[in-house]
Amino acid sequence: MSDIEGEQSGYERIRSKTSLKEILEVATSFEASARDFYTDLIPKVSKNFRWLVEELASEEQGHYDLFANLLGRDDITAQIKAEVRTPVTDGKFSDAIHVPDLGDRPDDQAVLQYATSREHLAMQHYRELAGSTEPGPIKELFEYLANEEAKHKEELEKLYYETVHAGGV
Repeated sequence: MSDIEGEQSGYERIRSKTSLKEILEVATSFEASARDFYTDLIPKVSKNFRWLVEELASEEQGHYDLFANLLGRDDITAQIKAEVRTPVTDGKFSDAIHVPDLGDRPDDQAVLQYATSREHLAMQHYRELAGSTEPGPIKELFEYLANEEAKHKEELEKLYYETVHAGGV
């Protein structure tokens, strides 16, 4: 019995690690899919929320650029190859690359709910990654993005509350 337990814990240890390069590639895809989703959504949302979706698309492009630039840096090659603990949020984060179809005329509430949940997931994921990454540019990026996503989530929640309670949806 102890051999099997040892094998399982060894297997779990291997599965619990991933390279920062893989994490950065998934994060880049996550941000690109969000950018594309919001960009495609711009002409479909109500005029009242077009500014919000444009802003979200722009923010996601900025996050994508940060990851793409980091992956292209020669001075952090060794750090990118390092292995870190796979975040608990990894499966949900990876799944979020696939965005929902909100239809040709999504209502404001559906857009806000989706955006808020996506920001929350990104915040959790980046915060967890910041906690398991060695000090340096990658850790700083994860900390920065976790804080950015937290601010975005708070702004979206406030807008959602104002929209729902003002009878906007």
